[in-house]
Amino acid sequence: LYGSCTPLWRIETKIAKKKKKKTLLQGLDEREKEREREKKRESERVREREREREREREREREREREREREREKEREREKQRESERVREREREREREGERERERERKRERERERERERERERERERERA
Repeated sequence: LYGSCTPLWRIETKIAKKKKKKTLLQGLDEREKEREREKKRESERVREREREREREREREREREREREREREKEREREKQRESERVREREREREREGERERERERKRERERERERERERERERERERA
């Protein structure tokens, strides 16, 4: 009878070992879970940084489109200014032509008066 009984200390030792193993396994499990959570957080941060970079690229593209629209407007304004300058030069040529014709009419009237005076002097000479 005595030999077949397991001593109490051996039972307690086995129980303690099992508890210790269980605790160790739980700790390992907790650390593993924590590593998984950390990995998830890290991949979330990576995705967030990627989304932020994408948003920044989109803002940059938008700014570029805005600059292009501004350049287009500026080219349009420059075209309008150029056509205005062309019209102004055309009007100036027109005015210059008008002034030239006016001077020509004046010279013609002057020549006409000169011929009239010449005829007048001729008649004076004939009378004399």
